[in-house]
Amino acid sequence: MKVAEYLVKRLEELGINHIFGLPGDFNFNILYAIENNPNTKWVGCINELNAGYAADGYARIKGFGAVVTTYGVGELSVINAVAGSMAENIPVMSIVGVPATKLIENKTRVHHNFQDVNYFAFAEAFKNVTSTTAFLNRANAKIEIDRILKVFVKERKPVYVAIPVDIAEMEIQDRDVSYEWFSDEDILKTVSEKIAKKINESKNPVILGDSLIKRFDAKIEYREFVEKSAIPVTNFLMGTNLIDMDYDKYLGSYYSKFKNPIAENAVNNTDCLIAVGPVYTDLNSYGFNLPYKLDNHIAIYGTYTYVEGIRYDNVKMSDVLDSVTKLVKTREIEVEKPIIGYEKVEASNKELTSEYIYPRLQEFIKENDIVVAETGIIPQGVVQIKFPQNVDIQTQTLWGSIGWATPATLGVALAKPNSRVILITGEGSHQLTAMEIGNMLRFGIKPIVIVLNNNGYTIERVLSNDVDDEFNNIVQMNYSKFARVFEGEVWSTKVTTEEDFDKALKVTQIMNKMCYLEICTSKLDMPVLIKDLIANFKNKNSDKKVLGESSLLKKEETVKVVQEKKEEISENVTVKPSENLVFETVVHKSLVEG
Repeated sequence: MKVAEYLVKRLEELGINHIFGLPGDFNFNILYAIENNPNTKWVGCINELNAGYAADGYARIKGFGAVVTTYGVGELSVINAVAGSMAENIPVMSIVGVPATKLIENKTRVHHNFQDVNYFAFAEAFKNVTSTTAFLNRANAKIEIDRILKVFVKERKPVYVAIPVDIAEMEIQDRDVSYEWFSDEDILKTVSEKIAKKINESKNPVILGDSLIKRFDAKIEYREFVEKSAIPVTNFLMGTNLIDMDYDKYLGSYYSKFKNPIAENAVNNTDCLIAVGPVYTDLNSYGFNLPYKLDNHIAIYGTYTYVEGIRYDNVKMSDVLDSVTKLVKTREIEVEKPIIGYEKVEASNKELTSEYIYPRLQEFIKENDIVVAETGIIPQGVVQIKFPQNVDIQTQTLWGSIGWATPATLGVALAKPNSRVILITGEGSHQLTAMEIGNMLRFGIKPIVIVLNNNGYTIERVLSNDVDDEFNNIVQMNYSKFARVFEGEVWSTKVTTEEDFDKALKVTQIMNKMCYLEICTSKLDMPVLIKDLIANFKNKNSDKKVLGESSLLKKEETVKVVQEKKEEISENVTVKPSENLVFETVVHKSLVEG
């Protein structure tokens, strides 16, 4: 079997039936392999960045994704999307068609290269945004493909492979290789027993779930653990709706001090926090305010687990959860249930605001829907919705690359064609990648697209010093007309009032086509939660006494201690002036981390 055919076959075995990208003269052989495989389909996107976002969205639903670009100009255009997948544990394979081996060996100056030829510069760049990279040649093609696929499956992060034109056509053995990996049984037994013992001896345990549960395909095991243990459970933003929101032990989402004191108090007062798949970031955890100590903290990740400050590798999240579920006793802990979701709102002819939009979306969203929420202010309104069972919420909270959500919706919808997909994006983000609406129509995809037009970069307006700063203004478009530029069936409308929003949502229920809603608010309209979060964020940034997210030391105290440490250490260590900044940073980091 040819190299390109072999790789496509292996990707198809992982459930990748759609591969995104753009054609280029160095990747044609790869594209032929995709088209010739009866179980894979080529999805040509508008540009490489969009293709990477689409592959990201596809992988979030199907488990794995792939994007194909051409050498240099194509792969550098996709690198931001791949970096976002790396940040959020989304397994996307970046496949690059590169010039022939002879051209590489002779350093021939062909197009898409520098005058000072360096055929490996871009592969080096991708080392920073992937788990591993491979540059195929005649000696290593089969071995390297199998190696990167094993990393791909285990780590659930992006990988990169460069395939020269001639190598793509080279024949290799189509020998079966297993990419599955298994937990170390001895380590699994030790970890499970330690976790169960700690939980069973605790008085106020709390479970905190997050997005890596989805990434490592452990949702079923997680729910069984939660239900068997009967321990109160909460979640970070990206872990919204992992547990049925009507479950009697569900505390609601954790918003730190900004909302839902029931979940905050439970986390603050626990003697045993069981964090499953956590992603600790400023926006996902609503600041760095988690108070628990490491020796009371159990953290279960995809391939490793922390117990009492010790890391145990080579244990699957699903296996750990399954084993602990068998060992943990069922608790009887009284739980105060918070009010989850928005109160019902009544329509009037008022101008549309966030106070009306998100409660109405709460009524509109149905069981088994997939909601793709663009980064910025929108997730802060979306995550407060009380969702029906099995609604899948996808955001890019950590990487936060505006424009991600529109192409990601293309990938999501292709991955699960029988589900209703709802895209909620801001017009500023939408402008970056809106051309992918044309591809949705081209491939017969029928999402409900809601474009929130608030006249510019609202999140940036409130973060900057002046809400009227010119750099937060953007070109205005008639979005509802824009959607009809492309060939294909689409119903679109523009709404400015509550009543019109209701009417538009009702129309989408009977339309068997893409529905595109431009909904307009004032430029400073946003959910209360994000207002409070931004106010706190700006307050922290303006307080010169605060040095960092986890520092308990005042600046002047830190400077004093750093100076004392410098004097103490300098007796034995010579620090050059050029090293002074690094030296102080290291000392401060050591002090902050205890």
